[in-house]
Amino acid sequence: MTHKNNEDLHRQASENTLGLNPVIGLRGKDLLTSARMVLAQAIKQPIHSAKHATHFALELKNVLLGQSALTPEADDRRFADPAWSQNPLYRRYLQTYLAWRKELHDWIEESNLSEQDTSRGHFVINLMTEAMAPTNSMANPAAVKRFFETGGKSLLDGLSHLAKDIVNNGGMPSQVKMDAFEVGKNLATSEGAVVFRNDLLELIQYKPTTEQVHERPLLVVPPQINKFYVFDLSPEKSVARFLLRNGIQTFVVSWRNPTKAQREWGLSTYIEALKEAVDAVTAITGSKDVNMLGACSGGITISSLLGHYAALGEKKVNSMTLLVSVLDTKLDTQVALFADEKTLEAAKRRSYQSGVLEGKDMAKVFAWMRPNDLIWNYWVNNYLLGNEPPVFDILYWNNDTTRLPAALHGDLIELFKTNPLTRAGALEVCGTPIDLKQVTSDIYCVAGTTDHITPWEACYKSSLLFGGKVEFVLSNSGHIQSILNPPGNPKARFVTNSEPAANAREWQEKATKHADSWWLHWQQWLAERSGKLKKAPTALGSKAFAPGEASPGTYVHER
Repeated sequence: MTHKNNEDLHRQASENTLGLNPVIGLRGKDLLTSARMVLAQAIKQPIHSAKHATHFALELKNVLLGQSALTPEADDRRFADPAWSQNPLYRRYLQTYLAWRKELHDWIEESNLSEQDTSRGHFVINLMTEAMAPTNSMANPAAVKRFFETGGKSLLDGLSHLAKDIVNNGGMPSQVKMDAFEVGKNLATSEGAVVFRNDLLELIQYKPTTEQVHERPLLVVPPQINKFYVFDLSPEKSVARFLLRNGIQTFVVSWRNPTKAQREWGLSTYIEALKEAVDAVTAITGSKDVNMLGACSGGITISSLLGHYAALGEKKVNSMTLLVSVLDTKLDTQVALFADEKTLEAAKRRSYQSGVLEGKDMAKVFAWMRPNDLIWNYWVNNYLLGNEPPVFDILYWNNDTTRLPAALHGDLIELFKTNPLTRAGALEVCGTPIDLKQVTSDIYCVAGTTDHITPWEACYKSSLLFGGKVEFVLSNSGHIQSILNPPGNPKARFVTNSEPAANAREWQEKATKHADSWWLHWQQWLAERSGKLKKAPTALGSKAFAPGEASPGTYVHER
């Protein structure tokens, strides 16, 4: 039971992590303001409200008489315990809840609110009703069973976990046992060294593990909102080790965790720092150019860098891999629901006043966007069942957030608002206008079918912005799972279609399905673009770029 419960927590959490998304910087307050506005408008319709109250009373009568046909959705795992369907009291409790929830959603749906306000209303009602779910109470049959099995110890353990979280975790249920992991000890353990450092980044070169390596190196650029070691999480889930096994000279950027003092670092600052890293990689390897990989906001950064190089006529990047990156930012997601002119300007002003946007604050708001997967799951596990929070490397990494400097946060908000990468010359970085159609490098683009942070259709649309040949690949997974997809997983699938199509659905209709991980397909694509094989270097760095601290370097430890 506990093992299965842990597996469920792992699956749901890794599918719903904040992951790599610089969420616009909303606050709980923004959600509450919206809630008040929607409810105030809805309450102004008393006849409409009375009709729904009557309907709810009728449904309640059916529930009490045992005549209600209401059942939870088939994929709602919260009510999987047989007690919810077989025990008459539990069944009535559940059906009362389902009737109440359904009536509230119908009440909003049929009120005369605008489409956006109706969507906001559904979101707010969802927050309230999911909090009141019967599974979150001590009546949860799993919690009752555990209480008797442990002679009441589960309740005491749960209260102790709650007290700890109130003190140490801002009152939010802990998603992971943080003291089970240490970066450099059981995470980010691939051998390498820092071979270059500037104010914004450390450049880590990994030690080759094959006798021969491809001439052209790969430079990996992580998002600015999380630590780099998502690419070197554990030996079996390490992108870095996979690349090294396949003879790719691998370098990764470890961004610094900015403080107030770095409030002025914007997109151009990050691109200037990356240009220095590219030059260091070419100097160390003797290759005239590099391949690059960027994930999420790291993908936005390297796309802008390639646009900048194209404007200068410089050919320093041979090919680019983009993972879960949206450059065409017309997002139809819950984040966009609350991202109007006013909240975006307020978010920008707040981060400018404090100098940074705190990653942990964003993670908290994001958790309320997916409450069942990121809050109530842990509420039940940690407090009602009295279990320790799970030991799970992806969740440790996800909770190891960084800050965004105010200027970069402002730049990302502007990208979200004005969508400049879709128009030639609309964005300027490092003194040059950007036109992605001038980027003629080959591009490998990966998205996930169940990714709600960077929806795959938006990633596909973004891939059409470039002038080079694009290989778009769709993995059957969520945001983080799309990246951490080592070969050998029997459930892994991906689809490919090398022929460009006008839109995502058309592309999907003609796509070919494959078993296993897209890593294997990418390895072949990358090898073809990585030049000839040569003898692997015996030492890291070079005379001009002497190796310093061992991987994972020093910036990753900055809190």
